[in-house]
Amino acid sequence: MGAYREFAPARALHPLVACRWVRQVPEDERSGEAMVHPDGCVDLVWRDGRLLVAGPDQTVNPSPVRAGQTIIGLRLRPGVAGAVLGLPASEVLDSRVPLAELLSPAGTELAERLADTDRPEEAFLLMEELVAARAAAAGTDPLVLAATRRLGFPGSRVDQLAQALGISERQLRRRFHRDVGYGPKTLDRVLRFRRFVSRAREVADRDEDIAWLAADLGYADQAHLTRDCVRLSGLTPTRLAATWEHSSPD
Repeated sequence: MGAYREFAPARALHPLVACRWVRQVPEDERSGEAMVHPDGCVDLVWRDGRLLVAGPDQTVNPSPVRAGQTIIGLRLRPGVAGAVLGLPASEVLDSRVPLAELLSPAGTELAERLADTDRPEEAFLLMEELVAARAAAAGTDPLVLAATRRLGFPGSRVDQLAQALGISERQLRRRFHRDVGYGPKTLDRVLRFRRFVSRAREVADRDEDIAWLAADLGYADQAHLTRDCVRLSGLTPTRLAATWEHSSPD
């Protein structure tokens, strides 16, 4: 629904922020729902005068949009949310919660400052300022960040990952629930699914065989891809490819 665009964050925020994004719904477009798919991230979302924390999601989440609406968001990289929010990211799993309820008075103050500006660039800078300050004060977990960068690829295995990082699987899961919102196996599944989504257009245009693509992405077989795709999006790979449009957790 509407035009969805992503932009790079301020250069200094690249280690913490995946992107800035904007969804603009034209005045002549009907109200409806944007289908938001899991991506392993937590977002700060400014919509309708409210500053929300979104996600992480475990399955598709329909987000209502209306004609003439503009929604902006800041997408945190996996593993950053725990430090920014000051509480386990698992506490906002599959949720949309006002930041002020989680982080006071900083969340309330930021919402008030956002309400005083109508410039998206300024709004993004204000949100990034909060993210940078909170992450610096609490400190992100370098082990979790290193682990997130190794997941979602062919051959990635959580047991081998924990061993490579010199930590037990139990400790790795605990740190992931704190900083990502769910365990490394779930993030591995979600990130592999996102890699499929990034190539869904090839399937829709019939330039790519699904069985071959499943193998290339590291799925055991086409049935494995189908199971994960249905679990995370509610659609088969073919149907998702035919209907996919970029979405944001809003």
